[in-house]
Formats: sequence, C-alpha cells, structure tokens
Amino acid sequence: MGRWIRFLIAIAIGASAGMFYGWVISPVEYVDTAPDSLRFDYKTDYVLMVAEAYQVENSLGLAARRLALLGTDPPLDTVNQALTAGTQIGYDPADLALIRTLAEALQTWNPNQEAPVP
Repeated sequence: MGRWIRFLIAIAIGASAGMFYGWVISPVEYVDTAPDSLRFDYKTDYVLMVAEAYQVENSLGLAARRLALLGTDPPLDTVNQALTAGTQIGYDPADLALIRTLAEALQTWNPNQEAPVP
C-alpha cells in the first residue's frame, strides 16, 4: 500500500508543478490572432461592431472585407448567423436592428461594384 501512496503523491506533485509552470511561470500568450479563431459569441460581437461601423461609414465593400476575416462563408451568411446567435444570446433590439440593416444591405450588394445594386 505504501508504494501506491507514494506513486499517487508523485503524480499529484508532478501535475501540480506542471500546472503551476503552465499557468504562472510561462502561460500561453496569444498575439495577433485572426478573428476567425473567435468563439461564436465573440464572432457575433465582431459582426455587431462591423454593423456599427457600416452605419457610420456606409461602405459595404469595407464591411464585407471586415466580415471576410471571420472565415470563408459569404458575408451575408456570416451576418445571418450572427443575427440568429444575437437573438439567442439576447442582444438589445437596437443592436439586432443594426445587424439586420447590414444583412439587408448585403442582400443587394454586388462585390464587382463599389455601390450596392438598387
């Protein structure tokens, strides 16, 4: 029985030392990560920020380029996913309206033109 106790104590000490080293001495630091690595709720926040910027700048091309940082999905799909997630999370209706406005603008957007198609 003494060997098992010593073995378990050694395992506990090793695990504790490893966690202390990883969390205190040399923790992982993420630098310059891409927005596509964000969790879905943070991606939704990012889309909201793009929608807020679109409201001020009124540039669909710039909004689409910003949305492209979230992955390979078309910008409209990304915004629609964010709208669904924002509804589930419980975003403020004013924020959902901003995202909805961006989605409506992207429905008529032609990437080959500077301005939206009427």
